[in-house]
Amino acid sequence: MSDNFVGADDPAYEAKVLMISVAARMAGMHPQTLRQYDRLGLVQPGRAAGGGRRYSVRDVVLLREVQRLSQDDGINLAGVKRIIGLERLLEQAQLRVARLEAELDAAYRRIAELEAVARFPGSDLVPTSRTSTALVVWRPRRNPER
Repeated sequence: MSDNFVGADDPAYEAKVLMISVAARMAGMHPQTLRQYDRLGLVQPGRAAGGGRRYSVRDVVLLREVQRLSQDDGINLAGVKRIIGLERLLEQAQLRVARLEAELDAAYRRIAELEAVARFPGSDLVPTSRTSTALVVWRPRRNPER
């Protein structure tokens, strides 16, 4: 989805402050279309204290994408809703992967730090006692009920 307004990293991008008439004008649609998309769950605006719909710039970008998919690509609204849902899941998964990669990088850095201060670099991080050469023999218990 292209963004012609504010950057996606700008806090104003997510702020639900646009009245339906403004959002409709920005998206190039009739306000009734926005109401229908809200009823269908395609774009979910916030609500003002009086119950009026409030849209964000992100919502306007999404409205334009819904219009493009339905008009230019000929996808029905149920298909558009599915595409939007899958894009949200992908976005969440990508954010999670990025967080996990950052945690993994931090763990590798910590391991490198610990190995750098260890008495024997490259050795185990957890000190171990002397290796035992004892032999342990295991014998199964006999079942007294047999």
